[in-house]
Amino acid sequence: MNLTRWKKNMSLHIMLIPATIFAVLFSYIPMTGIVIAFQRFIPSRGFFNSTWVGFDNFTYMMNMPDIYQVLYNTVYIAVMKIIAGLVVPIVVALLLNEMKKKVLVRSVQTMIYLPHFLSWVILGGILIDILSVENGIVNKAIQAIGLPSVFFLGDNSWFPLTLVVTDVWKEFGFATIIYLAALTSIDPTLYEAAIIDGANRWKQTLHVTLPGITPIIILLGVLSLGNVLNAGFEQVFMLYSPSVYESGDIIDTLLYRIGFVDAQFGVATAVGMFKSVIAAFLIGMSYWLAYRLAGYRIF
Repeated sequence: MNLTRWKKNMSLHIMLIPATIFAVLFSYIPMTGIVIAFQRFIPSRGFFNSTWVGFDNFTYMMNMPDIYQVLYNTVYIAVMKIIAGLVVPIVVALLLNEMKKKVLVRSVQTMIYLPHFLSWVILGGILIDILSVENGIVNKAIQAIGLPSVFFLGDNSWFPLTLVVTDVWKEFGFATIIYLAALTSIDPTLYEAAIIDGANRWKQTLHVTLPGITPIIILLGVLSLGNVLNAGFEQVFMLYSPSVYESGDIIDTLLYRIGFVDAQFGVATAVGMFKSVIAAFLIGMSYWLAYRLAGYRIF
């Protein structure tokens, strides 16, 4: 029976071969570089001739004066992005679902979905101009109502919030489409029954719509746990500066400076390995929770 099924799906297995080769070449073979975390690595000497230092790089990492602040920044920014990235798309999807003119709905969908396709290299330059203290359109509007300018990209109290808001603005359109698709799967007869019982639109949303999309909300929320240590390197790297290291420096940006600026390859690899081990645990836990809470499974 298994052999028959395997033959039946042979074409699908063949289609997986290029992806498997790609994953082996660019994901698994490079993992041999993990040995750098246990060496005082010098590129000219290579893996085999560099000095082995055991766990000294990890000890150095844990004794770095700003490592715990960086960990806090990473988790804080990532968690805020996860929460906002769940709430905002749900609210927007519910609002779009209430709109009767489908042409207007599709137009709004297109507008909010477009930023998803733009890289942070492009958006970073745009945001730097928009949020400029002197000439930015946002601060011009703030000044117009009699309030002082806000240094969004240079004030430690504002920078994390700026990261969260701009990330949600870029990505919520994509998540909104997922929730809109989930809304279409709700049985229309449930709404008819609610109307007969005298439920208004708010009651219908509360007792029919939200319960109908609860499984997908739980699924996306649980799967996002794997991103707790991914606060968005590209975004932070394009927007931050030394003045906001205290509140905006994350693991990935610290790793970049240690490895590429200071050329401490062993320490940088140790930091990356530390993050990868924790991330692997969180991803495994998230899939386990997704299976237990939402019945989702990969295989």
